[in-house]
Amino acid sequence: MTVLKSSMPLSGAKLPLYQTGKFNGLLLWNKTNLQNIETPRSWKIWACKNLAKNLEKFWPKMGPQWDALGVTADGEAIILVEAKANVPELVSFCGAKDKKSLETISASLAETQRWLNCREPRVDWACGFYQYANRLAHLYFLREKAQIEDSYLVFLYFVEDSSHIRTPRDAWNSALKLQKKLMGLSALSLAGKAIELFINTNDIKSDHWQLATGNWQLTTDY
Repeated sequence: MTVLKSSMPLSGAKLPLYQTGKFNGLLLWNKTNLQNIETPRSWKIWACKNLAKNLEKFWPKMGPQWDALGVTADGEAIILVEAKANVPELVSFCGAKDKKSLETISASLAETQRWLNCREPRVDWACGFYQYANRLAHLYFLREKAQIEDSYLVFLYFVEDSSHIRTPRDAWNSALKLQKKLMGLSALSLAGKAIELFINTNDIKSDHWQLATGNWQLTTDY
């Protein structure tokens, strides 16, 4: 059984997007919404460090737009969530124009590649799979720069979503395998850091999944 609590509301099938300010605000949410949970040491480390300034050095102010940010129900781990509904959504490019911002992004992506032991990536991480890359970069920031080892990135993929482009599981598997190969990533390099979660949209209203609006809780039998 997996239980997650999020600092972000869900409304129907539309996931709101949250930028760097909410990324910085995870601790504030933890303090106000998990009052019955003893604050773990990792959160105290987070509180004592001026991570906002460190994040500004690591990434430009207009950071990623997150589909969800939160912590586990016991307050021990940070969860970052990136959701995709179809294969074309995997493709993205860096839109930064400012020279300093581009230099910062390039340096941080290079650090992330070294952290993940990338094997000769065949594409520039800023061109083609930029969203995937910058999500990994922020996971690297939390784990290495902030020293919060219990931080995880969940890539959420919707299967058989007929609202736009229906994508079966096989199509996801093939596309993600190619994506990792082009980026120089392996299952080993992502193990224990990034989690791929596939949700069949036909099952969302079943007993397996429970999604509530407001500060949400996700439970699953899988």
